Amino acid sequence: MTNRDLASSELEEQIQKAREETELDESLALVAKKAFYNEENKLIIIELANDVIFSFPTRLIQGLDKASKEQLVAIEISPSGQGLHWEELDIDLDIPNLLSGIFGTKSWMRDLGRKGGKSRSQAKISASRENGKKGGRPRKNKASEIETRSVSDAEIDSAYQDFLSDGLEY
Repeated sequence: MTNRDLASSELEEQIQKAREETELDESLALVAKKAFYNEENKLIIIELANDVIFSFPTRLIQGLDKASKEQLVAIEISPSGQGLHWEELDIDLDIPNLLSGIFGTKSWMRDLGRKGGKSRSQAKISASRENGKKGGRPRKNKASEIETRSVSDAEIDSAYQDFLSDGLEY
């Protein structure tokens, strides 16, 4: 690569072109434009550069679940726009991960799933009672209870020939 001096106007033109290309890319990417805490609904609300708005409850996010209002409002958008940061809490969240439903470490997500499975809604209680009336959950078949039989090579060959003679085309 050779070194050459750019004319001031040429340099300005290249800088402007780079800025325009960056603006176009940001409008297509998952880049945060605004982020704030909604105390009434206990939600973090994010507006992306492409004008999409999404939110999530703080109770689902590892580290934000027990944070105070003062800590939650101190939300910062990362320089790339693809992350959120809370300095006092030392928490960083990746926007693409949030959109994919990843709200913390694997163990945090596993615990969230357990809590959901333990929920005792009226619908779940009713369904459980109906299952009980039908004899409960079906039993799993043990390997010893499954009927098996030996198949001869001749039977396998015959079945294969029948398959081929059906004239199936792909």
